[in-house]
Amino acid sequence: MVSDTAVLFGFHAIGVRLKLDPGSILELYADPARRDARMRQFLQRAQAAGVRVIEADGQRLARLAGGHHHQGVVARVRPLQLGRTLDDVLDQLDARCEAERRADPPLLLVLDGVTDPHNLGACLRVADGAGAHAVIAPKDQACALNATVAKVASGAADTVPYLMVTNLARTLDALKVRGIWVVGTSDDAPRSLYEQDWRGPVAIVLGAEGKGIRPLVRRHCDELVAIPMRGAVESLNVSVASAVCLYEAVRQRLSLGAPRSA
Repeated sequence: MVSDTAVLFGFHAIGVRLKLDPGSILELYADPARRDARMRQFLQRAQAAGVRVIEADGQRLARLAGGHHHQGVVARVRPLQLGRTLDDVLDQLDARCEAERRADPPLLLVLDGVTDPHNLGACLRVADGAGAHAVIAPKDQACALNATVAKVASGAADTVPYLMVTNLARTLDALKVRGIWVVGTSDDAPRSLYEQDWRGPVAIVLGAEGKGIRPLVRRHCDELVAIPMRGAVESLNVSVASAVCLYEAVRQRLSLGAPRSA
């Protein structure tokens, strides 16, 4: 496959692409042996959108998807352009808020050292659900977007910008210049995340499970908070931790009124 295409597989991932931009789907491969109602409805949507459907057996689908968890559907697609840089994302957010005359402070998720595609996919899904504006990760020692990430993300890889940056510490400093408060998570932090005001522009920094955020990244955070752990386990999976933090921000923004000034 050429370098300017990507592979999606599974009903959720391809279904979101059908909803967002069916014209970006170059080819849709489907297993003719699967004739259940879900497949019939899915193919009807694809055909109604003018997407080319090609019959392919399970072995060919597995080769295309890199595994057997494709649910009988694989697509070759053009990548969507969600925002090439962090400045693009934030400038577009500012413009949208100004045009709609409403406040929507940046809510960013920063992942330091998350290398597992299942964890990344789950984090993207959480970020989409919470309305986060982007997920940021370093180019080194981090997972890139791939078909497995897209499958686990259930379409969120097409809706949440995933920005891989050369220098994460420098990026955190750039966020501060734009008035975004950088909050890292650490087991030894003196304050709970529930004591933090999440209503203003904020970037939440999470590290890989077990290792946490790296010392250099930690030093570039404005402050640190901890997720209270009341049982025997010492830490949460990074996607679960992402959900805990992001949805506390959502809860505060929904229930506690206007955001603080940056």
